[in-house]
Amino acid sequence: MTIDNKMHSIIEALKERDSALVAFSGGVDSSVLAALAVRALGDRALAVTADAPTLAPGELEGAKRIAKEIRIKHMVIFYDELSEPEFAKNPVDRCYYCKKGLIRELKKIAQKQGINTIIEGTNYSDMKGHRPGHRAVTEEDIYNPYIEFSVTKEEIRAMAHKLNLSVADKPSMACLSSRFPYGQAITHEALKRVGDAEVYLRNMGFEVVRVRDHEGIARIEIMPDEMPRLLEMRDEVAVELKKLGFSYVTLDILGFRSGSMDEVLYNL
Repeated sequence: MTIDNKMHSIIEALKERDSALVAFSGGVDSSVLAALAVRALGDRALAVTADAPTLAPGELEGAKRIAKEIRIKHMVIFYDELSEPEFAKNPVDRCYYCKKGLIRELKKIAQKQGINTIIEGTNYSDMKGHRPGHRAVTEEDIYNPYIEFSVTKEEIRAMAHKLNLSVADKPSMACLSSRFPYGQAITHEALKRVGDAEVYLRNMGFEVVRVRDHEGIARIEIMPDEMPRLLEMRDEVAVELKKLGFSYVTLDILGFRSGSMDEVLYNL
């Protein structure tokens, strides 16, 4: 099935649902889904973004901006994942508890708005990895068009270009909880520390960056070809990150890997 055919299939499937609430982060996946929902349902499509402690700095503003670009109705709610006790303990299935809690809040909104379907944008490529959050999506009967029509991450980016979305080439941005090793408790203070550290490094020109927090030790992941530049400024970077509360600052020589905290799961 071609990309155009898949886009058409998603639009037709959404039309059959009459109305939809889109779980909307403002990333490429949810933005394409929201754009297709608008084409299918018009003002019967609603995008909802959770303003949460684990949301990376700047992402909420980005979500508001792309929602206006898509011209979808947009609502922002506050949801503190750390209020979910099991999530804060940071177990291997942490995302399950987060997603369960978020879906609970989304269902409240859908009921108030008279919306009968909640949709979210986990893509087909992501199903190959560690995705405990998807178990909650399945349990709660949330509709996922990308899974139904086997839409990959690469195909979603191609769709974003076809739709002329400004986020088409936006780097992926997992929630800040992914910066902590499983079993290390997540706190509001630690989330702010990694968020501020990543903002600092992005402002220094490192577009793709993760600062992993190992009990206060910063493990920086950037693209390998950018490592020489970071090493040239290592003294300045170390000073700034220590000001934020890190005790030591390190550079991961393997570079950026999406989901690098999951590597330990396959080494057990």
